[in-house]
Amino acid sequence: MQNEIILIGYSGHAFVVADILIQSGEKVMGYCEQNEKQLNPFRLKYMGMQTDEAVKKSLKKYTLFVAIGDNAVRKRIYESVQHDFEICNAIHPSSIVATHVQMGSGTMIGANCIINSLAKIGNAVICNTGSIIEHECIINDYVHLAPGSVLCGNVTVGEGSFIGANAVIKQGITIGKNCIIGAGSVILKNVEDGKVVVGDGREIISNRDII
Repeated sequence: MQNEIILIGYSGHAFVVADILIQSGEKVMGYCEQNEKQLNPFRLKYMGMQTDEAVKKSLKKYTLFVAIGDNAVRKRIYESVQHDFEICNAIHPSSIVATHVQMGSGTMIGANCIINSLAKIGNAVICNTGSIIEHECIINDYVHLAPGSVLCGNVTVGEGSFIGANAVIKQGITIGKNCIIGAGSVILKNVEDGKVVVGDGREIISNRDII
């Protein structure tokens, strides 16, 4: 059955999500934002803010997707709506999701992603274009895997962490909560909560140096 979906958030990341949903046969009806957007490539209806009581009432007949790239903001909004609304996943038809994969709600699986057997994917996770999650990985809530990132078998990524484009995480490694792994990094040892890491995993730098 085709869902009628409202996006929360409507900018760059949401445009990707909208396209995934449409290509998957869903019907994207509108979006919620603080203000109506001038750039509206999918010609969606502006619904207002989901926190407004009148808007909230009008959203009850729809399925929602929190289409926000920032992990902390996505977490806050997802947790504010998850108990009152149905939240869908957005899974691109070109992706490969193995049998026996566990997946929460509000998660995006981008084009050409591969998720292998016994992986566990939490709520409101972003698995961006071409990312690879190998067997038995555990990806906790609100993680963002950037395009081309590769997680070898039995990797665990803690809540709210960001794995940069083309980063590679060796098998069996644990990445803590709220970490940032820089683009192109090769991570060969565990990373503690809140750390920012680039290169071979030995260099810890400040957030402002990550692009």
